[in-house]
Amino acid sequence: MNKKTRSATIKRKTKETDISGKLTVGGKGKADIKTGIGFLDHMLTLFSFHGLFDLNLKAKGDLNVDSHHTNEDIAICLGKAFKDALGDCAGIKRFGSKEVPMDLASAKVMVDIGGRYAFLWRIPPTVAIEQVSRDEGYSFLDGKDFLDTFAKNANINLHVEVYSGEDVHHVLEAIFKALGMALDEATQIDERRKGIPSSKGII
Repeated sequence: MNKKTRSATIKRKTKETDISGKLTVGGKGKADIKTGIGFLDHMLTLFSFHGLFDLNLKAKGDLNVDSHHTNEDIAICLGKAFKDALGDCAGIKRFGSKEVPMDLASAKVMVDIGGRYAFLWRIPPTVAIEQVSRDEGYSFLDGKDFLDTFAKNANINLHVEVYSGEDVHHVLEAIFKALGMALDEATQIDERRKGIPSSKGII
């Protein structure tokens, strides 16, 4: 972690994936992302742009098997990078909530950077969770797994609620945009807050 810039290095190498990069919280929304999963590149670029995070991310994985290992390991890396970049979380607002529409889809994301993991996923019965995005081969369940793994490794509360939408691309786009904006709000420095944003004195 670099306390001055609130940045963290991303590095993970296993027998299944090789991931590297850098995250800066409170940046300008610049993204250079190449994961081998085109749809995930698109989602993370939107996440970075709307959250004003600078994210450089390169990944090589066993995509000849399937996308699961790469999808999961990138989520692990990104979650840990946020946790590392924020350090003791001194001065941050801690909570964030955003609602985003995307054509006929709409979603709300709420976050609490409070040092405890929880993941809540609510979708209407009209959304087929097995649906796979046309051409991209990325499903709702892939997105759900990514977000859950991200929250677990960032050690945050993450609540995702989908209001409407049947197109997996549009629904996930609304979610990733809302996540970026909610995390931007939660990680902003509140000048009135001189210490840790918890009555316990620690996160």
